[in-house]
Amino acid sequence: MPPSPPSRVSLDAGGLALSGLLAEPAGEPRGTVLALHGGGTASDYFDGRAHPSVSLLALGARLGFTVLAVDRPGYGASAPHLPDGADRDEQADLVRAAFADFAARHPVGPGVLLLGHAFGGQVALVAAARGGLDGRLVGVDLSGCGHRRAPDRGAAPSPWGPSSLYPPGTFAVGADPVCEAPAAEAAQAARWPRDFPAVAARTAVPVRLTFAEHEAQWRHDAEALAELTAHFTASPRVKVARQPAAGHRISLGWAAASYHRRALAFFEDCLRHPACARARSRGPAPQPTRA
Repeated sequence: MPPSPPSRVSLDAGGLALSGLLAEPAGEPRGTVLALHGGGTASDYFDGRAHPSVSLLALGARLGFTVLAVDRPGYGASAPHLPDGADRDEQADLVRAAFADFAARHPVGPGVLLLGHAFGGQVALVAAARGGLDGRLVGVDLSGCGHRRAPDRGAAPSPWGPSSLYPPGTFAVGADPVCEAPAAEAAQAARWPRDFPAVAARTAVPVRLTFAEHEAQWRHDAEALAELTAHFTASPRVKVARQPAAGHRISLGWAAASYHRRALAFFEDCLRHPACARARSRGPAPQPTRA
């Protein structure tokens, strides 16, 4: 039996309703992906409608995973209640509360992967550093999220990379997944290079970071990546990947299928990695390695 198409859901985040999209497999899930979109998009970032191949929700459910893409606080149903948005710490706590509500009503499988893009990646790291989903968290997968801003190269045709990287109609009127980012996020985003080291140092699960070939917002040269990974002193495993033929918004582009499959493969590795079992039981973390 094939999985059902993604559906709209409402989650209780300690009295605040968060909306989102949910895709579940036909049987018991092999695990759950909790996906957090970036600034100026929403949960449908992970269900790109311009081409069937780009949807993380559809692919994950087809491969046996539950995928829950949440409209972060300040987006979707919570936008009228948080017109200026919320800071990273508040968002991390609200997302954790929303997931607890979800897990009380749905099977989640043996572990959870936090997958975040851009500002959603920052929130995902904060959530992981703050204790991570009642011991269910086994890994964090980030895209479009570095720690050193790329130098300003002046006017460019698009900050997301060449239009040829995305299926036709991705940013068409009426289908465009881009929206206004809450004001609080702009100020928070500017402080991320300062805040990142402390957050990374408290992240005690495996971490994978993907940088698009045409990533223009963050430095991803060898020196910057060596410095970035060195901050994850409590993580048992840190991996850096590069995604060819991709722009900043990887999950909307033609490269989405490749990126999503690699993210899910990382999730499977995390579910089997001995360090993850120790993380779930909140035991001591082994010395980190770099890959």
